[in-house]
Amino acid sequence: MLKVSVKNLKGDVVGETELSTGIFQAPVRKDIITRVIVWQLAKRRSGNHKTKEIGDVSGTTRKPYKQKGTGRARQGSLRSPQFRGGAVIFGPVVRDHGFSLPKKVRKMGLRCALSARFLANNLTIVDQLSVDSPKTKEIIGKFPSSVLLVGGEQVCANLKNAVANLHKVNILPRHGLNVYDIIKHDHVILSKEAVAYLEDFFGGVVIS
Repeated sequence: MLKVSVKNLKGDVVGETELSTGIFQAPVRKDIITRVIVWQLAKRRSGNHKTKEIGDVSGTTRKPYKQKGTGRARQGSLRSPQFRGGAVIFGPVVRDHGFSLPKKVRKMGLRCALSARFLANNLTIVDQLSVDSPKTKEIIGKFPSSVLLVGGEQVCANLKNAVANLHKVNILPRHGLNVYDIIKHDHVILSKEAVAYLEDFFGGVVIS
């Protein structure tokens, strides 16, 4: 176990807590992190791009002109792709871009991302993530320029409103913690409740 300081939002040390080495000092596998991020972004793709196939183009089904004797190339339909307004052959269709990824790999990716931030000294534990006022001016300067805040089961409504205008500051509930957002931000701030959730999520026993 690792002993680390617990701070408040002002940056003052208010106590200590223990972190699991299996979660926060795991080997940083960049290939695993990449696989998980690609999996996440693939799931986010809407996949609603669509072109008209020949059955989707409105128009007559009559043959434009007779097969032989005109001196022109034979045609069977004005809805064919060579005509203006015709169909697109082998164009994109509505589909799901997501693919499956083993749960073990997903968990490993989360451990690698957390470890990368911890080993780079870019991870902070705070006692709680809450403020009394939803005003942005009262929290400017308290966080690094690019930071991910991870609260408890529910995020503080005042803090959520306060950081809404800060371009590179985002806040998530503990169950929303993910590899993409960890890597996207330079610094991660975890509440003690989020740390306890991670310990329970990984079950205390981490398989490499």
